[in-house]
Amino acid sequence: MYNVGMEKKVKRVYVDSTAVGGKFNTRIAKQTKPFWDAVDTGEIVVIVSDMLEQEVRDARTPQRVKDFFDTSLKLKAVRIMATKESDELAARYIAGNVVDQSSLADCIHVALATLSRADVLVSWNLKHMVEQSEKYKNVNKTLGYPEIEIVTPEKFMEAQHDNT
Repeated sequence: MYNVGMEKKVKRVYVDSTAVGGKFNTRIAKQTKPFWDAVDTGEIVVIVSDMLEQEVRDARTPQRVKDFFDTSLKLKAVRIMATKESDELAARYIAGNVVDQSSLADCIHVALATLSRADVLVSWNLKHMVEQSEKYKNVNKTLGYPEIEIVTPEKFMEAQHDNT
């Protein structure tokens, strides 16, 4: 499943807010650390969006996550912006019953990752993103977009090490 096509060539990785916040979440920080270490060493090119920045700016986001985004992540990342096309693709995911309307923000992240030609999207959002990966791929395939792998940071790094 995940290892197919995920050999060493993977360099462009879209991150959502759960992957960023996971760096500081005591429940998953240990599993997330190898991913961010690989970003720090330049093994991974991270893609961030204006959508991610909006989520990081939320009042409920811990200050250390905001600081990480501002002082480290924003400086290293490729930045992309939402477009009419990304909004339309997100709406197609909902119309295709991948997830419901309450997960529109998640759909926008997947659309942005797809349209930016990311090799993979990393997320700790299991219910609305990782576990729905095949459904997102099916919609993309039907519409002529590239398939996007959606995995946790931990699974991404396991696959990277399995393929070295």
